[in-house]
Amino acid sequence: MDDQQLLRYSRHILLDEIGIEGQEKLLAAHALVIGAGGLGSPVALYLASAGIGKITLIDDDTVDLTNLQRQILHTTARVGQPKAASGKQTLAEINPEITVVALQERADEDRLQALVGEASVVLDCTDNFRTRHAINRACVNARVPLVSGAAIRMDGQVAVFDPRGGDSACYACLFPPDQVFEEVQCATMGVFAPLVGIIGTVQAAEALKLVMGIGESLANRLLMLDARSMEWSSIRTAKSHDCAVCAGTARGMD
Repeated sequence: MDDQQLLRYSRHILLDEIGIEGQEKLLAAHALVIGAGGLGSPVALYLASAGIGKITLIDDDTVDLTNLQRQILHTTARVGQPKAASGKQTLAEINPEITVVALQERADEDRLQALVGEASVVLDCTDNFRTRHAINRACVNARVPLVSGAAIRMDGQVAVFDPRGGDSACYACLFPPDQVFEEVQCATMGVFAPLVGIIGTVQAAEALKLVMGIGESLANRLLMLDARSMEWSSIRTAKSHDCAVCAGTARGMD
């Protein structure tokens, strides 16, 4: 790190858990952020400000006036612009030293496999089960840790799925792809604006911890927030031996 970087990241470096070594790990990392909306906004902002060296931001949507109630990555002046490009502009203003790749596309299965394979950590900030399952399959195949978040109405949840050790549950262990779940989206159900900020910030924190190898991650735990009462709860999760995605990837079962 040069003198400017030492100054920029000095409050991280002062932490015993991080120091120069941890900050250098962040600078060398590549985060794939899928979705530049309510969750993707705080995720991308904190990853950029914390010094993740490369961020790939992918979203096929454009900025709409209704987004601005919660999607703090974008501004009124950018209504109608691609969210990925708008996000890249914001992140460049916060930290011009990092590399931000903006992709205006909806990645299919093959594309996700390629993108995930290049990443150090993946953050799922999407809002539909089909995409979440495709992201999960790509992360399991590439053995790249996944930080998943969801928020609707006044309820949010965060989980980490880390296939590197082989004993972590994957997304499909909790939500099997052959089961039917109700698709609820902000456009029809609404969402409390600060909720996506809280959940997205937790996602960013978990991703930074994973990259640096510090603390204990949310792997095998689903963290849930009821913003009405501002109460957190969590449940333990476990790898399913019958999982259609990760069964057979336990440690020593390659």
